[in-house]
Amino acid sequence: MTKRKISGVILAMILGLMATAAIAQEAEARGPVTGFPLPRYVSIQASEAFARRGPSRSHRIDWVFQRRNMPMQVVAEHEHWRRVIDRDGAGGWMHYSLLSGIRTAIVEVDMLELHQRPDPASPVTAQAELGVIAFLDECNGSWCRLNVGGHRGWVPMDTLWGVDPGEVFD
Repeated sequence: MTKRKISGVILAMILGLMATAAIAQEAEARGPVTGFPLPRYVSIQASEAFARRGPSRSHRIDWVFQRRNMPMQVVAEHEHWRRVIDRDGAGGWMHYSLLSGIRTAIVEVDMLELHQRPDPASPVTAQAELGVIAFLDECNGSWCRLNVGGHRGWVPMDTLWGVDPGEVFD
């Protein structure tokens, strides 16, 4: 075998390993219990939700979350438990019954303007204060349509916590 053929074989092996690693990484990006993507965003559906040190009721409670509809990021799964974090990185293991798939986000900019269309030149329909929790109706990759206190409008994605950059859903 010539040097050129050997380097071609090595390159093919490397490309094959990279493809295998990409497939494995995609498989790892799914929750072993639900099959849903990890990480992903959910919201707290209970008025009081305990975040525990481990995935069982026998583990110590580290945090008590008291904001219904607060967005959380699920980063791991174990049986009926989900490892979640909030926008500050605080969290722990929560029982899945405390969580909802309803998408919400936290406004990260004070007096955020909600626009009629996903265009900064469109009319402003309302404003939202820093820290307000809003329901996400849809996102198009750069803008999200919010529902806040009965007011609807579009805001740039980078003004929210609870949605990934470039995320699209409706």
